[in-house]
Order: sequence, then structure tokens, then C-alpha cells
Amino acid sequence: MVVKFNLNGIDVEYVIKPGDYLLDTLRANGVKSVRKGCNASACGVCTVLVDDKPVLSCSYLTAKVEGHRVTTVEAIQEEAAALSECFSKEGSDQCGYCNSAYALMVHALKKENPNPTDEEIRDYMVGNLCRCTGYQGQQKAIRAYLGGKK
Repeated sequence: MVVKFNLNGIDVEYVIKPGDYLLDTLRANGVKSVRKGCNASACGVCTVLVDDKPVLSCSYLTAKVEGHRVTTVEAIQEEAAALSECFSKEGSDQCGYCNSAYALMVHALKKENPNPTDEEIRDYMVGNLCRCTGYQGQQKAIRAYLGGKK
């Protein structure tokens, strides 16, 4: 079957099997920023945005993106770089494997709630696990990126 959708501002068509997951489709087509972690929808490292909403691409059927917009970190490079700098300043960028998903989550959070409290940031980011760092540094980095203290 053929699925047509917008990937990072470009209309694409991919030939897929009905049971293909978005993570595998994107990676097979050169989008390597979408990472494979647990493959069980438990870690968040495979997060992409579909119509600006975070989804776990390891369990999201590719066929469901027909006619929708899919955003990966390639589309938000400047924003991701700025967030990465904040992570680095807080010492919370250890291996970087989860950074793409974090950048997309923060991007989505900023669109939904441009002025979140610390609790709202924690609640929004809860599904994104990092095996290298504690979450306080990431919380501080996200807060610094979004601006100010709450």
C-alpha cells in the first residue's frame, strides 16, 4: 500500500505494508534521528510529532499518518541546538540518545503551553526516559530554554 503524508514540510509517498510502524518506515527512508529504544512504547525515545502532537512511533502504524504532518528533529534544528546548549550547560546531555525526542517534546510543549510551570513541564515530559542523567538537570535545562524560573 502507498501512504502519503507531509514529512518535515515535504510531501512524501512511501510504499508500506499494512502493519508497518512509523519508526521503521522513517528509519528505512533515511530519518535516523528517530531512535529505537524499548520498542514497547515505554521509553519515549522514538517520539515524533503528528500534527504537532507527540506520538510514540514504535507503536504508531504508518498507515495512520496518511494525509497528516509528521515532524522529526530535522525540522527544528535551530530549536534543538538551542535546547541542546541548555542541556549541556546543566550537564544533562550525557550520551544524547534521548535528545531528539526531548527536543520534539519541548517543541510540542512550547506550542501547547508557552509558559508552563515546573510541574507542567514534568507532567508533559514524564514518558521520556533518560538512562544517563537525573531528571533535575533536564528540568533546569528545559526551564532555562523556555525562559525563567517558576
